[in-house]
Amino acid sequence: MRSLLAGFWTGRRGRCLRIGDGNCYIVNSCQIGLRQLLSRLMVTLGPVVGVADAASAVRVARCQRAQDLTRHGDLDRAIAAGQIAPRLNLTLSEALVLGLHRQGVRTYFAVLGHGSTELGEVLHAYHDAGAVRVIAVRHETEASHAATALRLTTGEKAAVLTSIGPGALQAMAGSIVAASNSCGVWHIYGDETTQDEGPNLQQIPRPEQHLFLRLASTLGAAYTLHTPEAIGTALRRGLNTVDHPHRAGPFFLLAPINTQPTVLEDFNLRELPTGAPPPLGGAADVGGYDNAVSILKQASRVVVRVGRGAVHARQDLLDLLELADGVAVVAPAVQGLLPYGHHRNMTIGGSKGSISGNYAMQNADTLIVVGSRAVCQADCSRTGYPQVTHVININADIDAATHYADTVALVGDAASTLNVLNARLRSADVDGHRRHSAWLAQCQSQRRAWEEHKSRALATSPLSDPAWPDKVLTAPVTISAIIDWAATREDVVTYFDAGDVQALGFQLNRDDVVGRTVTETGSSYMGFATSALLATAASDRRFFGLAVCGDGSFTMMPQILIDGVQHGARGCVVVLDNRRMGAISALQRAQYGADFATSSDVDIDFVAWARSVSGVTAVGVGASPECLVAALDEAHERGGLSLIHVPVYYGDDPGGGLGTFGAWNVGNWVDRVQRERHRIGL
Repeated sequence: MRSLLAGFWTGRRGRCLRIGDGNCYIVNSCQIGLRQLLSRLMVTLGPVVGVADAASAVRVARCQRAQDLTRHGDLDRAIAAGQIAPRLNLTLSEALVLGLHRQGVRTYFAVLGHGSTELGEVLHAYHDAGAVRVIAVRHETEASHAATALRLTTGEKAAVLTSIGPGALQAMAGSIVAASNSCGVWHIYGDETTQDEGPNLQQIPRPEQHLFLRLASTLGAAYTLHTPEAIGTALRRGLNTVDHPHRAGPFFLLAPINTQPTVLEDFNLRELPTGAPPPLGGAADVGGYDNAVSILKQASRVVVRVGRGAVHARQDLLDLLELADGVAVVAPAVQGLLPYGHHRNMTIGGSKGSISGNYAMQNADTLIVVGSRAVCQADCSRTGYPQVTHVININADIDAATHYADTVALVGDAASTLNVLNARLRSADVDGHRRHSAWLAQCQSQRRAWEEHKSRALATSPLSDPAWPDKVLTAPVTISAIIDWAATREDVVTYFDAGDVQALGFQLNRDDVVGRTVTETGSSYMGFATSALLATAASDRRFFGLAVCGDGSFTMMPQILIDGVQHGARGCVVVLDNRRMGAISALQRAQYGADFATSSDVDIDFVAWARSVSGVTAVGVGASPECLVAALDEAHERGGLSLIHVPVYYGDDPGGGLGTFGAWNVGNWVDRVQRERHRIGL
């Protein structure tokens, strides 16, 4: 190497280096030093000094760039300081990592394999330098859930990195959570080689091109790095997807095994895109506002369905409710957006809604939708608003905005659009002219009935269940105690898993701010809550995660016991054990009078299971909410990872649940629900 540098001299246009291939390289002395020069010479150095020495030199240059990136905080500052050259010789994998770093991606949840060794080597250097954080986990779906939970809870972006084949499929399955919850997450998968030398191990075994691209494109936006020089376009499309201001989602970037180590010569770092796409403004004024005002002036029973798209429109929503004399039914994803005790908040509606929420839906004559999708359970498979004759739908997504018949669609940002609509209502002298109406009084009466119904359920004493030798707590009592405990701890974020745990979680929720509770209702993915605890280890924000799940959900995703300890997760798993999938058992019994294949007689010692992992603290609690609260106190004070096992009741006692107050197009209800949907015609 020293002999290769012997020809270094200074010339009029900069410093020159003549190396063994006879070529002369000109370097601007004010922009680049020797360590940056090294990266530009890697392609030439290979034949001269040997592959091993060239690989070592590549590693040295890469590690130096990673250190410079960490020192300056971001790529643009490092370039401006002259520490990283604006044009480099680097592999496609390193360009990808630099490009993601420029977009703010600092965390990778990874399961490495033969399809991602080059990406793994690049991340090794950047992780060691502190530029990124790589969290190696034991299941690709867990990685997907953790990345989604991190973005939902803190807003921090992350990437899921897997190998080719089955691992990618498992991560892809988990990506439905991000897609259903409009959450932007990068998914980077190894893929089959582009030169088609024969079937690649673990690819889909069919003689067709881009089969994984076809799969990924069904679930979201996707791109294959078949041509390394297209990295800039791939990163831009990904940025537009994961940072979409209104309908973000997962972006699938497929990295063929053979293109990952391809060297991009003299690559211009300017090609790595930055800058999120801008949000929409308010809906265009093409007559929709006037139509909406006209409808609301005539309406006598207004219900406002509030979804995730309204998360930044709290005050505008409160103003609209007063102006339109409306009541709100709030989606689980944004509980807390309206204060729980607000006199116009009827809480949850739908097939697992509340008495007050479903009353408002079933008796309203006018529906205002703000930033919400019409998910089947949320609007009772399109039968939830049987008396509605007019719909005003405020949404940034055209399909969601035009879902119902007789709709005035105001397509735009919720806050901006509401601001204009509220001003029009005031100008039309609608402001408060029917405030405290009969409609509001009727809904408030139903809200009191809902609170009384919950109070009766929460007063239920421990019940006998043949699955347990002693009496056990009911699920509502257990979850209410958990909610009350979490409300007293500012640093606690509660994740409710699928099934009855999830439904009871949002039925009993009493949040006054958004984000304290996450109920993943978009896809109800069993095992999401436990995996979400990894977000506490990845986030720059310090918080305590509380994963509330059933026994079935925990056994689907128990990896947190190991990965949580490995990476320093701070949280607690509370397992409500009724030895069955209670939500499905109850649905079967409601429809067909018997449950089938949804329960288990196998005795599992969850406490012993958790204690078998070094670093996990585990305890079982009996039929006492006070013991549960004491165990939560201890887990929170200790930090680290804990598990609490709570046997809970399943059976026909009304106090064992909170009931169902809406229809749903499943099982033997289908004919009735579908006839009702078409009768309504909404």
